[in-house]
Amino acid sequence: MRKFQVLFFALALMVAFLPHVCAADSEDTGDVLRAVLPAAALGMTFGLDDQEGRIQFYKSFLSTVAVTYGLKVGIDKEGPDGQDESFPSGHASMAFSSAFFIGKRYGWNYGLPAYAAATYVGWSRIDSDNHDPEDVVAGALLGVVCTYVFSTPFEENVRVEPVAGNGIWGVAVRGLW
Repeated sequence: MRKFQVLFFALALMVAFLPHVCAADSEDTGDVLRAVLPAAALGMTFGLDDQEGRIQFYKSFLSTVAVTYGLKVGIDKEGPDGQDESFPSGHASMAFSSAFFIGKRYGWNYGLPAYAAATYVGWSRIDSDNHDPEDVVAGALLGVVCTYVFSTPFEENVRVEPVAGNGIWGVAVRGLW
């Protein structure tokens, strides 16, 4: 049942932003997805009642943001659009941090679409001339590394599931120790 709640939450986020995304160019769409991915990752921790995952998400995402903006100020590279502090891409680091968290914590079923969205975010930064490819790659790697340090796969210790079939009705309890 929790998986359906998580999927419903993710679909609701997508539907809420769909009109904006369809009418926007790649830069605007990347901006929206950069916000939707962390919201979806955090929302999954609530949907699955995963308090440990929520703390892991906070640590990984906040460390990603802190390191990204520390490097931006310290390196102060000019982007193709003439703006300062282009390296690394903050959009890419936040998107890939969230996507990697979803994939590592909850599996490829959720991670693959998140990686696709994060890849689009990175591409949109290059397509809009906000970043060079190396800015995006560095941001993506940074997000993945920070999240790798702070996150672990999600395992429910006890599962209670309904059982029905072949004249059997009841509840199955599975445990991991």
